[in-house]
Amino acid sequence: MKKLCLVASILPMFGCSHFNDDTPSSSPKKNKPASSYSVVEEPKTTSYSINDLTNQVINPKNTEYKNTTVNTTAKKNSAMLNVILIRQNPELRYGCEVTSLAMVLNYAGVKTNKMELYRQVQKDPDPLIKSPKGDILRWGNPADGFVGDMSGRRAGYAVFDKPMIALINQKLPGRAVNLTSLPFERVLEHVSAGYPVVVWTTGDYRIPDRWEGWYHGNQYIKTPLDLHAVVLVGYDTNHVYLNDPLSGRKQVRVNKQQFITSWKALQNRAVSYR
Repeated sequence: MKKLCLVASILPMFGCSHFNDDTPSSSPKKNKPASSYSVVEEPKTTSYSINDLTNQVINPKNTEYKNTTVNTTAKKNSAMLNVILIRQNPELRYGCEVTSLAMVLNYAGVKTNKMELYRQVQKDPDPLIKSPKGDILRWGNPADGFVGDMSGRRAGYAVFDKPMIALINQKLPGRAVNLTSLPFERVLEHVSAGYPVVVWTTGDYRIPDRWEGWYHGNQYIKTPLDLHAVVLVGYDTNHVYLNDPLSGRKQVRVNKQQFITSWKALQNRAVSYR
């Protein structure tokens, strides 16, 4: 398994910070290695099935997703929202979730920024415990709060939808919408109605192929290393458009079916407001 860069030369990078700067921009790079990440517009053939991968991604016991009913008009054939782009680096190496949320909240008219959300989002305080060989034995649960150090001074990982919903409700009381576990068409309907959405995917918007696991209490958490969060700002017949806080690219065009595949592998996580 290809390893990522090391944090303090000991720990593999987790979460959104796995991103490879070789991801193409509008200007193609010469001699780009075949193994580098790329945003392509045709789905990648893979030996994994969605069910196999989805069953491996964390699904905490006794966790219930109560999705708020979203009233929308008929979905448009295409939509594009002009959402401000905010970069997570250099301050928040692992802060793709709160940086994405900062974009969404600013679009909603909330005066906030990534650093304020970094301070306010719920954290899981469980410390990282490693084996003598450096393997992760125990750590936090991203369903409860951000795991690790978002700044990158120490190892950090991610936060999932429920703490993000709580943060949205702090800024927009009673207006948070949890679209997690709903069909992707419902997410697109929300964008069509004029609301950008924070969605969980991977850094190259493909099915994850690098996994890590640890115990949190008696629960074993298995989750992909290259988890990432971006803002869904638009779509058309064959593509979705994303604001990516790590690459620093606005309205990145990605093949819709390819993106849905990666999104489903991350258990259909999506949050927004109304």
